[in-house]
Amino acid sequence: MTEHDDATERFDLRSLDIAAQKRAELLRLFPECATEGGKLDFERLKAALGEQIDAGRERYGLSWPGKAACFQAIQRPSLATLRPRPDQSIDFDSTQNLIIEGDNLEVLKLLQKSYLGKVKMIYIDPPYNTGNDFIYPDNYTESLQTYLEYTGQVDAEGRRFSTNTEADGRFHSKWLNMMYPRLYLARNLLREDGVIFISIDDCEVDNLRRICNELFGEENFLACVCWQKADSPKMDAEHFSVMHDYVLVFSRSVDRSKLCRVKYEGDEMPAHFNRTDASGRRYYLKPLRAMGGQGETREARPGLHFGIESPDGTLVFPKLQNGADGAWRWSPEKVARERHRIEWVGHEGQWTPYYRIMADESAGRPPETVLSHEDVGSNRTATAEMKQLFQDQKPFDSPKPTGLLRHILTISTELDDIVLDFFAGSGTTAHAVLEQNKKDGGNRKFILVQLPEPTGRADYPNIAEITKERVRRVIGKLNAAEAGLLRPANEAKPDRGFRVFQLASSNFKPWDADRSKDAAALERQLFDHLEHVLEGRSEQDLLYEILLKDGFELSTPIETIEVKGFRVHRVAEGAMLICLQDALTHELIVALAELHPERVVFLDRGFRDNDQLTANAAKLFASKTGESFKKFKTV
Repeated sequence: MTEHDDATERFDLRSLDIAAQKRAELLRLFPECATEGGKLDFERLKAALGEQIDAGRERYGLSWPGKAACFQAIQRPSLATLRPRPDQSIDFDSTQNLIIEGDNLEVLKLLQKSYLGKVKMIYIDPPYNTGNDFIYPDNYTESLQTYLEYTGQVDAEGRRFSTNTEADGRFHSKWLNMMYPRLYLARNLLREDGVIFISIDDCEVDNLRRICNELFGEENFLACVCWQKADSPKMDAEHFSVMHDYVLVFSRSVDRSKLCRVKYEGDEMPAHFNRTDASGRRYYLKPLRAMGGQGETREARPGLHFGIESPDGTLVFPKLQNGADGAWRWSPEKVARERHRIEWVGHEGQWTPYYRIMADESAGRPPETVLSHEDVGSNRTATAEMKQLFQDQKPFDSPKPTGLLRHILTISTELDDIVLDFFAGSGTTAHAVLEQNKKDGGNRKFILVQLPEPTGRADYPNIAEITKERVRRVIGKLNAAEAGLLRPANEAKPDRGFRVFQLASSNFKPWDADRSKDAAALERQLFDHLEHVLEGRSEQDLLYEILLKDGFELSTPIETIEVKGFRVHRVAEGAMLICLQDALTHELIVALAELHPERVVFLDRGFRDNDQLTANAAKLFASKTGESFKKFKTV
């Protein structure tokens, strides 16, 4: 081989290595684009990046009518916002918990920038596709418009969210079309060490597992947990009395995710820890002789066949049950080092060495894939909890027990993590977070999202109202139990509040690109946008839309200050300043620049008819704040 050929081969190998790295990175970012053999499916990648998928070629994977439209739904930007509702909240200005009323597809899109990679655990209990109990927009292109009509925020024209029935011929497809884009967007919100738990029944568990394999990566599957939801059989069952549901568990990255062990409580220690040492620690004995497989023979492991001195001074060698020479589990060096763990058992003049396995009561046990109703509660337990909170009423038909959610919280979250539930239902997740925080002193934050689906009740006209009311009652119950108790001086007050937000159309008029392009139509649209803030929207509405668009969390601390006679919102300890008032002055601009913000936002109308002030403001902020200044913006 010539020197030129050798160099060419090295170059080709480097190129192949770089290509493999790029392919691995693409598969990490887009696990839904992996083939059965772990290679990259470029057709799926093109679909994920916005191109149409070619459905004509056969390939491994789950396909159904409407899947291509799911990608279009994912990529279509939301024209919505989240309007704050302090009147429905508790401790709106200080709490970090959120309850969002709205279609979760639109809400998940709105949360992408602010909560990207920040959520530690997601739990959802989506509709179980029984044929009549889930609703969603019929047309992705009109999802926000349909939602606004559905909730009475705009004039309706008969369009409704629809149910899914077996008679329409696409029973499973419609459910998959509802779930796929929501799970796709939810994955983006998970931290690298985050985990998602999804409750499901037999009807869709197979399809759900397959779309999760595609979206999260088959290698990130952790478990399919079987939960005993019923504590007694249904005697009128036609075939089997169904006693269980499932909880599918997927990690964002299996290499980064680590579940916590389950702590032992009371007498929960496994029965095989049946001995106690002098200090009271429990343990059990395991034979020191190697047992099972080819490794138990002397021929297979000759270095582990040696004599160990017994209590009467004789040497004991490992023997198989048939009398042949065997092997120990430990080497001679380990026997000498761990002799304090060896315990001898005598029988008919024969000594047998065992070693102690000590119980680590603090470490606990790994989570298990079967959960009994005795451990985490049942449907009956969940109903009893609701009735206790709502004075013997049952405003919600199928809640989950808080015990199940608290179990999930203990194995998947630390004390300060963010928890998301975008099929919030009656609010069991928030209930469990608040109670678990009380138990272990944690400060976990919850984000709930719930569609205001009508209930037909006068007291709670939609499910979102039930969600909010349950959380209010849980907070009231916890606070009442601590009334009059003195809190230690170094212990922070627990966060027992929530901010309510409501999905609505953007506060700013969108530019209609589909409108007629003739001169008269363009002129009318230009005049319409001279005042592009919708009538009836408050300064607080505008403030939170700006926060979302600029990537700030909805719980970001905001301080309102007065500067040169103007009301200014100081966000994240001054990282961003927002002034939404009219008739801005040069003195205000100078004073704000002196505060050295990273960003500053004004309403466009604040500079109306004063282009010189706008230009001067941009130059002033750039000069005063230096390289750290990111953006001067008008909206």
